[in-house]
Amino acid sequence: MTRSILIAAALLLDGNGRTLLVRKRGTAFFMQPGGKIEPGEHPIQALARELNEELGIEIAPAQAAYLGTYTAPAANEPGFEVRCELFEVTVQTPVKPAAEIEEAVWVDLQQAQSLNLAPLTRDSVLPRLFKPA
Repeated sequence: MTRSILIAAALLLDGNGRTLLVRKRGTAFFMQPGGKIEPGEHPIQALARELNEELGIEIAPAQAAYLGTYTAPAANEPGFEVRCELFEVTVQTPVKPAAEIEEAVWVDLQQAQSLNLAPLTRDSVLPRLFKPA
């Protein structure tokens, strides 16, 4: 039986066709910003809290469009899967990596493909964003 980690994450867009990917300190994989949902916390509340803590971004719940639930093997926790409540959020404010975030990069599809991507980002999120026209 696979153990699950419940997270809220953002398909964070900048209005120029790019998305923000982050890499946590001491890890190799780039992924969507976000984090674990605390007991009793609504996913959008968790996302707003995580974006503020990790990137200095403040969002209102109405800014986030719910995209669905996605699952994938956890990138940094062997034997676990992530169950992600994914939201699309467009921001125009600068980001400042903080907390456990070591690196944050705005990428287009070509740039993203050159990075070491977490399974959820690689297999579910980026294909949704960069689907062929």
